Amino acid sequence: MTTGTGRPGGAPEHGRGQRPDGGQAPVGGDPGQTPGGAPGGGSEGGSEGHSQGGSEGGGAPERWQGVERALLKVRRLVLLFTMAPAAVGLAALLGLTAGPGWAAFALLPLVVAAWGWGAIERNWRSWRYAEREDDLLISRGVLWRELTVVPYGRMQLVEVTSGPLERRYGLARLQLHTAAATTDAAIPGLVPQEAERLRDRLTELGGARSAGL
Repeated sequence: MTTGTGRPGGAPEHGRGQRPDGGQAPVGGDPGQTPGGAPGGGSEGGSEGHSQGGSEGGGAPERWQGVERALLKVRRLVLLFTMAPAAVGLAALLGLTAGPGWAAFALLPLVVAAWGWGAIERNWRSWRYAEREDDLLISRGVLWRELTVVPYGRMQLVEVTSGPLERRYGLARLQLHTAAATTDAAIPGLVPQEAERLRDRLTELGGARSAGL
């Protein structure tokens, strides 16, 4: 396992209800109404590198980033290498001890693997993160959605790790350690360059916030 760490002149104004040509303008219209009748307003942004929501006080919207698709391949491989031997071993055990008919129960691990195949993809799609001015957001989960907010000023250690299987697929994991263990967080499925960029940036921001800059 490899590890990297870091510490921390405008037009004249006309009177109310007065048209520029001297006529009377209609009163009581919706100030946000466009000439075509549609209310004025910005367009909604999408995400994957998309924008969603805005920070309080009218700040810039968060730009969410997803994790690499290679993470999906890695987790599916782990699922297959776990369930396939379990199915073979269970079939052999039941066939020898209880009879060939009982060996059909060895299909249960394969049923679990089939369900897990789709569940892993849904979980992979749920992982995303966004860098804000004062904190880092990490969102994940399908049935139970979880949003972690990590203030830069509370970061104590930022690590980049990569196991053998992750290195095989060009992936790294960013691990965040904070002053409170309950706010520790991690982002899996990053390319090494992005993981190192985040490590360096978060370490710099954490040091600046801790120093009160």
